[in-house]
Order: sequence, then C-alpha cells, then structure tokens
Amino acid sequence: MRLFAAVLPPQDVSDELALKVAELRRLPGASELRWTGVPGWHFTLAFYGEVDEAVVPDLSARLERAARRTPCFPLALRGGGQFGHGRALWTGACGDLPVLRLLAERAEAAARKAGVEMGEHRRYKAHLTVARSREAVDVRPYLEVLDGFTSRTWTVEEIALVRSNLPKSGVPGQQPRYEVVGRWALGGAG
Repeated sequence: MRLFAAVLPPQDVSDELALKVAELRRLPGASELRWTGVPGWHFTLAFYGEVDEAVVPDLSARLERAARRTPCFPLALRGGGQFGHGRALWTGACGDLPVLRLLAERAEAAARKAGVEMGEHRRYKAHLTVARSREAVDVRPYLEVLDGFTSRTWTVEEIALVRSNLPKSGVPGQQPRYEVVGRWALGGAG
C-alpha cells in the first residue's frame, strides 16, 4: 500500500481554498498546470511510500501513540509558495507550526520504528499542494493572488493514515484517489 500520514483540513476550510483556487484557474496559463482536487487536499506529515500490509498494524499503533502524545493545535491556510521552479504550487499554513512540525517528526519516527524505510530526513515544510507542472513555470501571478489568502483557523484534533491510489497512466487529468485507512485523536481531543 502506498501510504502517508496527514492532517486533513475541514470541509469549510477546503471550500474557502476552492474559491481561491477557482480565481487562480482563471489566470493566463492556468490550463498548463495540473490542479489538485478538493478530495486530495492535505498537509502531508510523513510520506511512507509502498508499505507492506503486514507492517500497517504496528505503524498504526505507533501513529496512535504519536497522536496521543501531541496536543490539539490551531491551524489555518495562509499564503502560498512553490517548489522546483513552479513544478509544485501550494498554500502554506499559519498557527502553531512548531506543534505541526513536532507531529510530522513523530509521524516519521513512528514509521522508522515500525520498520518503514524512510530515506533521508528533510526539514518539514507545511504545505498543501494545489497545482503541479512537469515543466518549470513562472508562478509569480499565482503567488500574488495567494499572498493575501488566509482561511479561518481550525483546531487540528486528529491525524490520518491515508492510502494513495495512483491513477492509471495515460489517462489525462486523472487524479490520485485518497482513502483514509486510520484516524487517531490528538491528546486533548474529544
């Protein structure tokens, strides 16, 4: 299974972002970008890649412990940025980012302890991808629009283990399908 741990924004926050993305999609050149869909919007905490099903119960138990040890925290979508000369366009976050980073570190540590090969550790950068491109793109006009964007603040109360089902190659415009396979409450939630 292709898995990752994530924080999922609530529907009303995704709806706010969808309005802003609709504005971005009206900009010149927007048709050259592959826009992600609302059902796939998330903050990846740790990407695990292909994980053997036999490892999932141990990984799940470790994620549950990591969640329980982490307090609930405020988060909002804010602004934007890009990776790889416009190959990924994203909105960022504001709120208690140190706790979000801690949760990401714990989600990565949970996988390592469960025996998931994680590769090189990279410093966590909170981002929710809204568009991708195979080629370098000048995304400055998009970043100008995102610069003034801030969603309402919500309280993050859980993490999710998500399965990514990749689209069949050769089908234009098809998006990955995401399926939540586990949810765990943060400490203090509920």
